[in-house]
Amino acid sequence: MNLRRYFIRALHRLQKGPGYTYKELLVWYCDNTNTHGPKRIIKEGPKKKLIWFFLTLLFASLVFWQWGILINTYLSYNVTSSLSIGFKTMKFPAVTVCNANPFKYSEVKHLLKELDRLIEVALERILQPTPGNSSENTSLPLDLGLWHQIPLVLIDEHNKDNPIILDIFETSQTSAGNQTSAGNQTSAGDQISADNQTSADDQTSVGNQTAAPPALANTTSEEKKYKLAVKLCSHQGSNNCTYRNFTSAAQAVTEWYILQSTSILSKVPLQERIRMGYQAEDMILACLYGAEPCNYKNFTQIYHPDHGNCYIFNWGMDEEALNSSNPGAEFGLKLILDISQQDYIPYLSSAAGARLMLHQQKSFPFLKDQGIYAMAGTETSIGVLVDELERMGYPYSDCTMNGSDVPVKNLYSQYNTSYSIQACLRSCFQNHMIEICGCGHYMFPLPEGVKYCNNEDNPGWAYCYSSLRSSIRHRQICIDSCKETCNDTQYKMTISMADWPSEASEDWIFHILSYERDMSTNVTLDRNGIIKLNIYFQEYNYRTISESAATTIVWLLSSLGGQFGFWMGGSVLCLIEFGEIIIDSLWITIINVISWCKGLKQKRAQARYPDKPPTVSELVEAHTNLGFQPEDTGTLPRDEALPPEPGTPPPNYDSLRVQPLDVLGPDSDTETE
Repeated sequence: MNLRRYFIRALHRLQKGPGYTYKELLVWYCDNTNTHGPKRIIKEGPKKKLIWFFLTLLFASLVFWQWGILINTYLSYNVTSSLSIGFKTMKFPAVTVCNANPFKYSEVKHLLKELDRLIEVALERILQPTPGNSSENTSLPLDLGLWHQIPLVLIDEHNKDNPIILDIFETSQTSAGNQTSAGNQTSAGDQISADNQTSADDQTSVGNQTAAPPALANTTSEEKKYKLAVKLCSHQGSNNCTYRNFTSAAQAVTEWYILQSTSILSKVPLQERIRMGYQAEDMILACLYGAEPCNYKNFTQIYHPDHGNCYIFNWGMDEEALNSSNPGAEFGLKLILDISQQDYIPYLSSAAGARLMLHQQKSFPFLKDQGIYAMAGTETSIGVLVDELERMGYPYSDCTMNGSDVPVKNLYSQYNTSYSIQACLRSCFQNHMIEICGCGHYMFPLPEGVKYCNNEDNPGWAYCYSSLRSSIRHRQICIDSCKETCNDTQYKMTISMADWPSEASEDWIFHILSYERDMSTNVTLDRNGIIKLNIYFQEYNYRTISESAATTIVWLLSSLGGQFGFWMGGSVLCLIEFGEIIIDSLWITIINVISWCKGLKQKRAQARYPDKPPTVSELVEAHTNLGFQPEDTGTLPRDEALPPEPGTPPPNYDSLRVQPLDVLGPDSDTETE
């Protein structure tokens, strides 16, 4: 009841307002608003009314158009970058040093022995040495089963429309017209369109009688129409194959050797791989941080699949990170490293030197992407400048604070390292590798319950890995899933180098270093294995690149008000007036709906009771005379109607009926008075 009374009073108050129709309300608004234009529409003559109506409509449209642009600009969440320079004592970066060669060849030679023999014979067949100078060992047969798992092939491109594929250790030839089928085989006696073709009779006995491929060493540049490629099949003996071509045979041999050695080393336990790598006491010969001496015990060892044993200085995992007391080379880190280049794996590591990287504390070093090389026989000085990046989070950018909102499981969390986009991308690739290929790649960490790929257990892993690595769709999925970190520190390096040691001082330096490491008076070190590093802050000035919102809510409100005031001379109060007329129009709509509902209800009642209500005399007669029936004049025809009864009419008892007040006419009011 209280709610009903409230609405009734509200409707009564509304009835005292601007009017009962939309037209009256609109006229009242134009006459009372503070916005320029609407007043002139109702007060000017007919012609000026039309002009002012057109101008008001035009400028109102411009206001709404500008408002749309401003709101769209605000919702795009653009940012502006600002650069500021500060000065403070900074933490010295974590320094990771590795050998470019992951394992000592003397330790892994027994594992790679058959692989090395295969590639040596294959290279001799490709280069075609002169008879009598061949170094092929004819007494020991080759393990061609290892070769056929991932073979190297020659592609004859003299006929570009139909290139011919030649397997180095097979007599058969394959037409490359259908490279994926690899099933159109011809006999060894068929002629091949090549200037330096050898027949099937010219065979080399290496345990298996095979045809020698065409000579590449004696051909001119115009005649070199052969390319070396790696053949990858979904499984051994399958027709579903692909060929990875290379412009240089050196690239093809390196890629082939990496795939084969990956399969072999993936079956070796982790502790055994660590033992076969370079140990800290053998690699780190001298260490000095500022004025304080240090040694290999101040480094944290981790195993990196690309570079074997790596050692991190100032990682901050077990102890507090070190601060740099002053800028300059005298207050940085000085290292002397021995990379033992004479013990490199010949076909796996074609570059010699140390691989190093500067990064934040508690972050994993991705040396393959962000590391740099230090050359043997040199002193490399690295001056460091610090850039701090501060990105704004959602909705201004799609960055993450700690990776907790990234849908990819971070496989590098087993190292207790912080999130990085490199870790996310590699974890995403490894997850796809496990899902599609059924095993994990040797170069990335493994989740629990999964094994690394190898040729015996997973014959088609190389084909699957190559297809996945070249898949743009899977790559885009990982890019869309991973996010940049909101806060990051980057180290900009200025690198310079010089020969070290000099010819005048190398004798005594090598004697001292050899004695300190091996306790020997003989020189066991040489220029090909020694590297000196100087890492220091160039200055204590650091740059902070921070993002800020290009558009704020204050900017949006001021811009909206400026456009409204410029085009129509309005303000916030004008917007409130406009809101008021909207509310009034809603109330009028409610009143009209209620009136319509009442009218509809009355019409339904009249349709239900079409006869007039009985009079008082009829009610009294019906009560006293049980046989009384009111006359129904409507049942007789008009010409047969009964004549009126003579005599004095009965009193008009209808005057005693109680009629509603809204039915009483003006005469009843005068009689009451």
